[in-house]
Amino acid sequence: MIARRHLLALAALAAGPSHAAQGEKLQFPRDFGAHPQSRLEWWYLTGVLFAEDQAPGPLAQPLFGYQLTFFRLKGPAAAEHPSALAARQLMIGHVALSDLRQGRLLHDQRLARVLPGLAQASEEDCRLQMRDWRLRREPGVSAALSRYQAFFQSQAFALELQLQGQQPPLLQGDEGLSMKGPGAAQFSHYYSQVQLLTQGRLHLAGQELRLRGLSWLDQEWSDQLLGSSAAPHQQAVGWDWAGINLHDGAALTLFRLRRADGSVLWSGGSWRGTQGSTLAFAPHDVDMLPLRLWPSPSSQARYPVAWLIRTPVGEFKLEALLEAQEVDARPSTGMRYWEGAAALRSVDPGQARLGLGYLEMTGYAGPMRLG
Repeated sequence: MIARRHLLALAALAAGPSHAAQGEKLQFPRDFGAHPQSRLEWWYLTGVLFAEDQAPGPLAQPLFGYQLTFFRLKGPAAAEHPSALAARQLMIGHVALSDLRQGRLLHDQRLARVLPGLAQASEEDCRLQMRDWRLRREPGVSAALSRYQAFFQSQAFALELQLQGQQPPLLQGDEGLSMKGPGAAQFSHYYSQVQLLTQGRLHLAGQELRLRGLSWLDQEWSDQLLGSSAAPHQQAVGWDWAGINLHDGAALTLFRLRRADGSVLWSGGSWRGTQGSTLAFAPHDVDMLPLRLWPSPSSQARYPVAWLIRTPVGEFKLEALLEAQEVDARPSTGMRYWEGAAALRSVDPGQARLGLGYLEMTGYAGPMRLG
């Protein structure tokens, strides 16, 4: 097992990428694959699931939310290390199932060095594996209509997914270059696959449930965690992020990075309309205002589980479908964070739900890190 202190050392490295790397345009299917030259990368698949015979519309009752995340980190061993077993790349896996019927969260995690057949991330396309956990894009399918297969399990559940794209990749920021702070080197490469039609088979408590729903896949890679900077006033300790599939086919992305005093270092996001047009949000375009806090009985962190959201496309309320969705990832990354299913609603009371997706909050139970 690789000591977690190596991950912290990796995340602390903040050398900015070259201007050539910053100016590269994303190319698919190559950029569905891994980028081992970057220090940090993750693939983040989430979704909200309903009974198989229920269409996921504004009046349908969601049964489960799920998360599957693969992290890839460069090192700690040098690329030229002579040993075939050297940890040139590390992988971390997080999985979670939010049982919205029972009001409980089930989760698991893994940490391993990259080794063929055990833990690996292809550079050619999205083909990720950590033992029997996997996420794979079907080869030969156009980027605009990608199809994926995913499988993960813990001692408590197993979930198999088939995902079908309906839209081309959503390039976040400026054609996939997403700023994460005011500094020139504070950015990531970032795209999303939104509105993924999803079919699932869930094994839980001795039963097999057939489910359907909508999912969201993010891939992001960078040389920095949290847009690191040597300047204290440009340092972030955590972030708040949301990716929401609207029932009418639109998609809303929101994020903000927070300093230690709670002030906002940077914010952004995007809107993809029902006709495919995309609007990228500048930092001054986004306000995320907490409305209600949930105190974790485990970590004593206080997470905002209801928000007032202000964007160029309107004002919304964002609310967790289950408050107790804190993930204890200390065995793999040394941190806790909140990750869970959430609903987007109108600010006008009595209006139908607008969409469903996932809300992520880090840095409330201690500074965000991977290590």
